[in-house]
Amino acid sequence: MTSHLDHESSAHYFCAMKNITLSADERTIELARQEARSRNTTLNALFREWLHDLAARDERRQRISKLMEDMKQYDLGGPYTRDEMNER
Repeated sequence: MTSHLDHESSAHYFCAMKNITLSADERTIELARQEARSRNTTLNALFREWLHDLAARDERRQRISKLMEDMKQYDLGGPYTRDEMNER
């Protein structure tokens, strides 16, 4: 999750963080805290990672869609039967 670099080799940058309030039942929160502890991190850090991944999903979908569209130009002349594919 986080890497521990010595001070001289690490880069420092600041970004504006906003606080948000979430609600969840106590059992879910405790289980999530246990998971965070098992990963040697915090619940807050796990949540930030999850939120970042969630926010990046649409961008990944768009890149995959573009890649699939770009791949359409490569016509393999298929579909082939299993025997035809083994002949190639």
